[in-house]
Amino acid sequence: MKNKQAITLLFAANIVSGFAQGISMLAIPWYFADILGMSSTYAKGYAILTFVSLFWSLYSGTLVDRYSRKKLFLYSNLACALIIGSAAFYGISNGHTPWVLALAVFGTTMFHYSIHYPNLYAFGQEITEPENYGKLNSYIEIQGQSTSIFAGAFAAILLSGTENHVMNLMGINIPLPFNITPWEIHEIFLMDAITYIAAFLIILFIKYQPLVQNEIDKGSVLDRLKVGINYLNENPLIFIFGVCSYMIFTFLIVEMFVLVPSYVNNYLGGGGNVFASSEVYYSIGAVLAGMSIRPLFQRWNTVLGVITLMLATIAGCLLLAYTQSVWIFYAISLLIGITNAGTRVLRITYLFNHVPNNIIGRSGSVFNSLSVIIRTAMISAFSLPFFMTGNNARWGYLVGAIFISIALLPLILNYKKLIALEKN
Repeated sequence: MKNKQAITLLFAANIVSGFAQGISMLAIPWYFADILGMSSTYAKGYAILTFVSLFWSLYSGTLVDRYSRKKLFLYSNLACALIIGSAAFYGISNGHTPWVLALAVFGTTMFHYSIHYPNLYAFGQEITEPENYGKLNSYIEIQGQSTSIFAGAFAAILLSGTENHVMNLMGINIPLPFNITPWEIHEIFLMDAITYIAAFLIILFIKYQPLVQNEIDKGSVLDRLKVGINYLNENPLIFIFGVCSYMIFTFLIVEMFVLVPSYVNNYLGGGGNVFASSEVYYSIGAVLAGMSIRPLFQRWNTVLGVITLMLATIAGCLLLAYTQSVWIFYAISLLIGITNAGTRVLRITYLFNHVPNNIIGRSGSVFNSLSVIIRTAMISAFSLPFFMTGNNARWGYLVGAIFISIALLPLILNYKKLIALEKN
């Protein structure tokens, strides 16, 4: 694999910033659910931010295909450091963090994700040989989710602290020679801001040789976006595969940030350690997917792999809707980590092999924008009092099972055509 040093530094920057990001994105929903008792407010704010991100996602895809991807990494990390650092210093100065600021940090991270990951995959495609696309995507998944394992573990400690020198992590009581006091949300934000600065400094040292000639389109934002839309319109099978395979992520990100806090708090009766531990199990599953999915489905095909993983997700959602066990919740979190990450590896590799690098960002924006519209509707529905009270969060998983089943149908109906396209 060429550009090894550049890829290593890119992964290092990802690990540093992703660690604190992961803790913050777990801490904020729990902060609203447990500390503030404002789950409904958080869900409504999340819905608004998700809808606004629709327009940013469309624009960010054009930026990925228009400007230096290294510079985009630098600018986005610096912006996040300044915004989140300001929120942290406000909280430190005043002794508390208003819910508006916490939601602003969540929104900043969301907007960062909207440009970071399309840019990451496009940059990876730009500096990697085609025969190594699958390997690179697996590495990205393994690296990202390994970071999430540690982030989830630290989040469990920082959110709940310890009692009587015992730390509960992943359902296991671990004795300690000391007690850990739960961190304030602004202390977590400060750590997050510092890691963005560290990532910025690492990216400065990245040097690489492009392996793909990126033909820059200097037209207007709208004209550039139309290129991606037109490409997918001319290639309907790629559009079908991209949209349908994306829907597993669409539901699961809503599940993670909206359903799970209420599900754990109200239905399972668990604390912050259960919430954060589920993320650890999810991340372990994602790491397993990154290591095994590509070689496993090389013997089959990408489309069959995606269909199989979506069916497994449907089964997991149905089980969560009708059981009330922390250990089953952990097991399904592990399964969902495998299915979501595995689908992402297969989807991105498939798209890398069919979508030119100079429009990969814009085509991805189309998929993401459709996902954002659906996520906004889902978040709005799950923020209704019905899902936020009592045991009703579990019915959100039934909705998810039905939703993924509907997304699965076009893949099954177009299976032979999609297989033929993959072979070509």
